[in-house]
Amino acid sequence: MANEPPFFEKYKAIFQRSADEKEKSIIVDAIEELELPLIDLGHLNLGPLERQECIEKMARAATEWGFFQIVNHGIPEELLTRLKQEQIKVFQLPFEKKSEDKFLNLSVQGYRWGNPLATSLRNLSCSEVLHISLNDISKMDEYNKLRPFFLARSTIEEYAEKANVLAQTLAEHLAESLGIKASYFRENCSPTSSSLRLNRYPPCPYSSMMFGIIPHTDTDFLTIVSQDQVGGLQLNRDGRWVSVKPNPETLVVNIGDFYQALSNGTYKSITHRVIANQECERYSAAYFYCPTYETVIESCSKPSLYRKFSFKEYREQIQKDLKATGDKVGLSRFLL
Repeated sequence: MANEPPFFEKYKAIFQRSADEKEKSIIVDAIEELELPLIDLGHLNLGPLERQECIEKMARAATEWGFFQIVNHGIPEELLTRLKQEQIKVFQLPFEKKSEDKFLNLSVQGYRWGNPLATSLRNLSCSEVLHISLNDISKMDEYNKLRPFFLARSTIEEYAEKANVLAQTLAEHLAESLGIKASYFRENCSPTSSSLRLNRYPPCPYSSMMFGIIPHTDTDFLTIVSQDQVGGLQLNRDGRWVSVKPNPETLVVNIGDFYQALSNGTYKSITHRVIANQECERYSAAYFYCPTYETVIESCSKPSLYRKFSFKEYREQIQKDLKATGDKVGLSRFLL
């Protein structure tokens, strides 16, 4: 189809090499499918006891799982539906339009697919993403005036605003158990320092040999994910892969590297991946709650597991490691 990225043409040598070497499945099946801890944020407004129980449940999930799911989160279902519609609309565009320079007038990241650094099917992701820095949203209007396609800026902006409020609220409640001052996130995370990533995972005939997204951890403080019913998200829990039972009625929240470092290892940034589906396409949208580039991350307790580092320094180290090894490496680079 004209809208599909040319995975097999672009990575023909990798697929051919895999066939020649009779490469077998690289996906170790998850042992079981689990439901993430469910947090009802409505309990935060019921009374002091219910509020405290809700915060403790959230902190326990962040400590033991690194992931949880939430209901009564304040983001209307109607808005999530509109966001999904915008997502479908953008990914159904012809590939040549999606892949043009400065698509939607976004900055360096913008539209991406596959993995230009891939050397084998093991590090090739069968997915396409549109990464939107919130600082770039205003640039969309200039792009859309010159082209018939129009990605509704109003929907993206409305969702980003509500997701930012939700992320800040969650981060502040999780901070209570650590003794971190309530204003920490308001002081270090601006409304435009975060980003939104729209994901599409096309049907993949090589689903036993490549990932939808390769195993990784998120860099940010928190990620908020809206996903459909298809499933595919898996976590590495206690050294084994487990599948997350999809629930499109909830939002999924996971701890990122920065919160693990800030919490001095109390909260866990868990390695996760998405398994490609042979028959069905899958959609998800991830909001990454990030600090400004100048923000210095420092463990909240002593002795510190990690040395101090800035977002900028962390990002630069990731790029170096990706070029050198093909792997993010991440927090282990900053252990004391």
